[in-house]
Amino acid sequence: MPQVSVKNKLVESAEDVFRRQGFNGASVQDITSAAGVPKGSFYNHFESKQALAVEIVRRYAHGANHAVLNGDGSALERLRAHFLSMIERTRDTGVEFGCLLGTFAGESSSAGDQVRTAVREILDDWTEDVARTVRAGQEAGEITSARPARTLAAFLIDSFEGATLRAKTMGDQSTVAEQVEIALGALRA
Repeated sequence: MPQVSVKNKLVESAEDVFRRQGFNGASVQDITSAAGVPKGSFYNHFESKQALAVEIVRRYAHGANHAVLNGDGSALERLRAHFLSMIERTRDTGVEFGCLLGTFAGESSSAGDQVRTAVREILDDWTEDVARTVRAGQEAGEITSARPARTLAAFLIDSFEGATLRAKTMGDQSTVAEQVEIALGALRA
C-alpha cells in the first residue's frame, strides 16, 4: 500500500481545518494535530501557514471543472452547467463551510499578502474563463452586449459566491441554484 506523504497529509488536513475554523482561527498546531504529524514537520514542508494556505487555494482552484465552459451547447447552458457543478462541489465538501475560495477571500485582508494575491489571481483566472463563454454568447446574440463580458462574468461569480455565503449561514444550499438562474436570466439579450 502506498504511503501518504506528510506534505499531503498536512494539505488535506489543513483544508478541512481551514474550512471549519477559518484561516485566522486555525493554528499550525491544529493543522498538525489533524494530520497526525509532529508540529516540527510542518516547517519541513511549508515556510508559514500563509504558504500552506496558498497551496490549498491553488489546489482547490485546479480541482474546479471549467471544461464545461468550453464544451458544446449554448453559452447560457454551458454557464449554467458550470455553476451547477460548482454548487455540487460545495455540497460535497459541506454547505456549512461554503466555497473554500470565498472563505479565503473573506479573510484575505488579515491572512496576508500571499493569500490575498493567490485568491485574487484565481478569481481573475476564473473570471476570464467565464468571460470567454459570455463573450461567445454575446457574439451569438444570446447574451446582452450592454456590458463587457468580463463585467458580466464577475457579476455571475459574485452572485454565486454571495449566494453560497448566504447558504453557509443557513446550512441550506437550496436557493443557490435559484440565485444562479436569476443571474443568468439577467444576462439574456
